[in-house]
Amino acid sequence: MIRPTCVALAAVLVAAPPALAQEPVRIGELNSYSDLAAFTVPYRQGWRLAVEEINEAGGVLGGRPLEVVSRDDGGTTGDAVRIAEELVSRENVAFLFGTFLSNVGIAVADFAAQREMLFLAAEPLTDALSLEAGNRFTFRMRPSTEMQTAMLVDAAEREGIAAERWAVVAPNYEYGQAAATAFARLADARMADAEIVVEQFPALGRIDAGATIAALDRARPDAIFNALFGGDLAKFVREGSIRGTFEGRRVLSLITGEPEWLYPLGAEVPAGWLVTGYPWAQIEDPDHVAFVEAYRARFDGEAPRLGSLLGYMVGQTIAAMLEEAGSTDTEAMIAALETIEVATPQGPLGFRAIDNQSTMGAWVGRLELGDDGRGRMTDWRYLDGADYLLPEERVRAVRSD
Repeated sequence: MIRPTCVALAAVLVAAPPALAQEPVRIGELNSYSDLAAFTVPYRQGWRLAVEEINEAGGVLGGRPLEVVSRDDGGTTGDAVRIAEELVSRENVAFLFGTFLSNVGIAVADFAAQREMLFLAAEPLTDALSLEAGNRFTFRMRPSTEMQTAMLVDAAEREGIAAERWAVVAPNYEYGQAAATAFARLADARMADAEIVVEQFPALGRIDAGATIAALDRARPDAIFNALFGGDLAKFVREGSIRGTFEGRRVLSLITGEPEWLYPLGAEVPAGWLVTGYPWAQIEDPDHVAFVEAYRARFDGEAPRLGSLLGYMVGQTIAAMLEEAGSTDTEAMIAALETIEVATPQGPLGFRAIDNQSTMGAWVGRLELGDDGRGRMTDWRYLDGADYLLPEERVRAVRSD
């Protein structure tokens, strides 16, 4: 159960005294800044903005400033665990947050469980963090692969997409495998007569787009489920467009509508694809507009990415958690996260105690080429993550915590 509390960021900040002479709350943060800068740099700017606002208004826990000790995790599980150990043992941080790649997130979650240290996983999407790789010390911010895939399947049903022969394309690592598994599960349960006729799992960052598209063309699917992102996505879109692979076929595509991955496509945006993403410029909610204005003012007019919003929401969640916990005691912080509701630019956010999954949602819509010569989402709607949490019986079947 999630109970509402008065932990809107503004309320937390107003209550704090203006002087920050007390010992800071040191927090450890790690992410793949050198390998995945398109997402992680805006994300870092987002949490920095939140931390600056928190400290300028008086800090947390009666006047203590937040101090983030941030490190690059190298995009590998070994480096990430080593960095996490350094943050805990040498920097004496109170808890950890961050990571991008799903396999890295799982490795840090395991480290957190071994050290009995709170870990707030910001970006990793694999369902394993809610299921077999989850633990009571790890909380996840973003909706998982299956949650977002279910949102796409719902949208496909609303649009009357009833394809029988499906192709699946996903990067060959934890997130991609989880996305393919999630789609197969949902297709079997919700799409009558659906059959996956071809699967392609190119190596992350090393796609052979010609070979991947050729495999799809040979299988002649009616529709495609895609989970590629970054440079792999751009190569896949370009090759498929040249060969006409997407013509007459519906495509469901995870995270393609996020500006980090959509904007680099430029005028090659695959119009008509059904995607999850972030149509930031079209969202008129006052809290979101205020966030955009503050972000652009702080970062020289730069438009926010989804990473920017996520980082900012992580900062808000940390402040709310500490105020509710009243200390940096691990058990108190866990108890706080299991009960709080945080006011964010995306709306209220909480965590389900059974799997520590947040209720953060996602925007779903179709792609089109905008007047500015780059892609944008259209006919979109925001879907609340609370409506897409994994069934509790599945969680109980694989978790002992």
